[in-house]
Amino acid sequence: MIDAVGRGVNAWRVGERVGVGFLAGHCWECDPCRRGDFVNCRDQAQTGTTTDGGYAEGVHARTSGLVRIPEGMPPAEAAPLLCAGLTTFTGLRQAGARPGGLVAVQGIGGLGHLALQYARSLGYQVVAVARGREKESQARLLGAHHYIDSNEEDVADALQALGGASAILATAASGASMSPLVAGLAPRGRLVVLGAAPDPIQVNTADLLFGTRTVQGHLTGSPMDNEDNLAFSVAHGIKPRIEVFPLSEAPRAYEHMLSGKARFRAVLDASA
Repeated sequence: MIDAVGRGVNAWRVGERVGVGFLAGHCWECDPCRRGDFVNCRDQAQTGTTTDGGYAEGVHARTSGLVRIPEGMPPAEAAPLLCAGLTTFTGLRQAGARPGGLVAVQGIGGLGHLALQYARSLGYQVVAVARGREKESQARLLGAHHYIDSNEEDVADALQALGGASAILATAASGASMSPLVAGLAPRGRLVVLGAAPDPIQVNTADLLFGTRTVQGHLTGSPMDNEDNLAFSVAHGIKPRIEVFPLSEAPRAYEHMLSGKARFRAVLDASA
């Protein structure tokens, strides 16, 4: 909630419910901003990385980074949607899959569990790709029509058996697990990389050339994209699966997140 506004601020008022995503506000002045490409602003702080935020009861933020929160949406639910939700929602829009097309989501974690819900709500045939069978029932509850266990099946062959994916959202932070996905794309299909991995993606040139396939990175979206994302989430009942910790237990929440056991997002409650 806005506690105070700075000099010259006209479009925002004290008391409004707002949030800030990973990108904390564009500058309006650099070349990408002047061309309307706010996501790639060259002078944009990153919340919790290059500027404080996320582990505090209050933050200073640029008005260009503010996102209005819909009435009735709990803050703990809004928080993951402002980052992981926005990333997967806009990633699907960037993918350009045809209506009703086959869309795969690789990795059923903090990003992937939201991507499944968005993809189902957007009317796609949804495939969940993960290691092991333990996440299959959860993936289907979240919207998957099909499930591929990458420990048991060749993912590309399994996708091609379903007709080939118009788009694949790669959310697991592993370049090695993303590399085989390209061959599972349909002609002119697109692999949209959302997960930041420490290892490279390796792609056979033939898989790109024969089928005119594309590998594309995707960061997130603008604050207006985020407001669209929140409105869509409310309309379709899309909610993150969260575990809430009081701010005083931030170190424990962080360790829980690093353990990979969080289902699926650890959220800090500054009021607790």
